[in-house]
Amino acid sequence: MMTKNTLEFVLDNRIVEIDFSKTDFRPSTTVLNYLRMLPEHRGTKEGCAEGDCGACTVVLGELGKDNRIHYKAVDSCMLFLASINGKQLITVENLAQRKGNEILLHSVQKAMVDEHGSQCGFCTPGIVMSLFAFYKSNLKATRENIVNALSGNLCRCTGYQSIYNAAKAVCSLRQPDHFDDNEKVIVELLKQINAKVEMLELIHNKQTYFLPKNLKQALSIKDVNADAYIVNGTTDTAIRQNKLHEYLPKIIDISAIPELKEIRSEDGGCYIGAGVSIEEIKKFSGKFFPELKPMLSVFASHQIRNVATLGGNLCTASPIGDLIPLMFALKAKFEIVSENGGRWVNAEDFIVGYRKSCLFSDELLMGIHIPRIDKDEVIKTEKVSNRRDLDISTVSIAGRLKLDSKNIVKEIILAYGGMAAVVKRANHVEDYLMGKEWTRKTVEKAMNLIPKDFIPISDARASKEYRMVVAENLLLKLVVE
Repeated sequence: MMTKNTLEFVLDNRIVEIDFSKTDFRPSTTVLNYLRMLPEHRGTKEGCAEGDCGACTVVLGELGKDNRIHYKAVDSCMLFLASINGKQLITVENLAQRKGNEILLHSVQKAMVDEHGSQCGFCTPGIVMSLFAFYKSNLKATRENIVNALSGNLCRCTGYQSIYNAAKAVCSLRQPDHFDDNEKVIVELLKQINAKVEMLELIHNKQTYFLPKNLKQALSIKDVNADAYIVNGTTDTAIRQNKLHEYLPKIIDISAIPELKEIRSEDGGCYIGAGVSIEEIKKFSGKFFPELKPMLSVFASHQIRNVATLGGNLCTASPIGDLIPLMFALKAKFEIVSENGGRWVNAEDFIVGYRKSCLFSDELLMGIHIPRIDKDEVIKTEKVSNRRDLDISTVSIAGRLKLDSKNIVKEIILAYGGMAAVVKRANHVEDYLMGKEWTRKTVEKAMNLIPKDFIPISDARASKEYRMVVAENLLLKLVVE
């Protein structure tokens, strides 16, 4: 297997190479910390180091199948340096142009000035970068789209209306910019990097970082590196590194594997690869699988959804992970592969303990299959968190309900997150409701059985008493809506 020890990406319209055997940077150094060490790129700020504020937002340009550059906003505090191999890194310093002694602001920067969208200025570079990514998209400048694009950026000064006004003004009348003029040059640079067939094995004296380019390479590496930690988006792992200073000695990054990025609609449902980003699933669900969209719409922020993947969210096996209860309700099946073959497991069998999946040391999650939902079945998800965007669940529920012509419950699944060490179904409640008329009165009686299914704990997010009340109210909300 051919390997390469040099990371390559495009910054400032040129290819940057990093040999980790000759630098203090580790492959898992965040892009934010890398940029803060560069004298010309310190506009990117650290606010929280956990993806909550958006002050560190940068934009990645990626080469698409159409040979065009596709731009997406990401939180640089949660992005490992190694993961940007073969991509263009764009910071706030790259937006304006200098002509002689004159600085020409980019349209999005000028709009922020004209609409008074900045006061103290600390968060402004991140907001500008989110706005730039939206400017370069094909999305209409509707209120919904603008709010979605900027939901990952916090500002304590302006009250947001002026920022919204700037976004509305500039994105309602998009004009070509210098990124369009220079696109052919960047495309050729990215092609030059991505044409190299070698797998990256980035070796630092304190860390080895594998970046396979296909599934065969990944499984081969996993087979002989059972102690290596798998990342597929880094949004969870980066927080542990930033906050707990956990620098993993050996990492296998599977985020660049094309076989894991497949997403398709099938006669029997849909298949989603483990490497598909949450944002891509959200786009797909709007047209092909609407049952997924409500939970995906309140999944973290736009920047995080651009990087976080289906496999990353599921394999963390978190009891408050947004997607795992939904997988229960959807009756999803998980495809697992290794060099010795593959197997399928039901969603409910994938999680075997607190933050522990059923994967063996030589296995990877390939993707999931979701069966088609019958017209007479209802899928409903609800999530309670401290704020609507940019937060994980305190308690969540995913329900599946099928009634007969007389409003009698024929089938029901009630999967809760945040109520136990693992996502768990409310079996006593389900058993009580089966065969009964689906009414508010019946469900109110069933609510009294929730303590038989769960003994929640108190932690930093909520008390056990609060969780129990929320669990009951979420069940009632399924009836009301």
